[in-house]
Amino acid sequence: MEIPAWLIIAGVGIAIAGSMSRLSLRDVQWFMRLRRPPWLTFERFIPLIWITILICGGWSAYLVWQTIPGTAQAWQLMAGYLLLEVVIMAYTPVMCRCRRLLIGVAIGGFGVVVGVGLTIVTWPISPWSGGLLLPYLLWSPIGTWVTWKMVALNPGQG
Repeated sequence: MEIPAWLIIAGVGIAIAGSMSRLSLRDVQWFMRLRRPPWLTFERFIPLIWITILICGGWSAYLVWQTIPGTAQAWQLMAGYLLLEVVIMAYTPVMCRCRRLLIGVAIGGFGVVVGVGLTIVTWPISPWSGGLLLPYLLWSPIGTWVTWKMVALNPGQG
């Protein structure tokens, strides 16, 4: 019995998210003590935004796989999706463990570059796949910019 591609893609995505999203109480306390811009009124929606983005990314990967299944290009793109998810999931734990907001800015910026590259490559294969990466391309710069603004509000945490 062959395992469906959507199940493998979802399973890998959930495994990465689950294994990389663990934070210690000390990390959470550090992050929660940071000052935030007064206009950051949507923070409670950020987890829902990221869940939506990760689902869109997995769906995008599935559409690419369905369009060019098993090809070398498909496997290379799956590696690109894997890299993008690792970068997304590394943002909070690496920044919190290092206690440096600028590390979060750097990871966020690198993620934008990876996301743009993946979108450019996937769009000709499947416009829907490229389109499903647009939520990430819209949100990630916002999150990175918010982190950048937090650097000035939290001296010594940059």
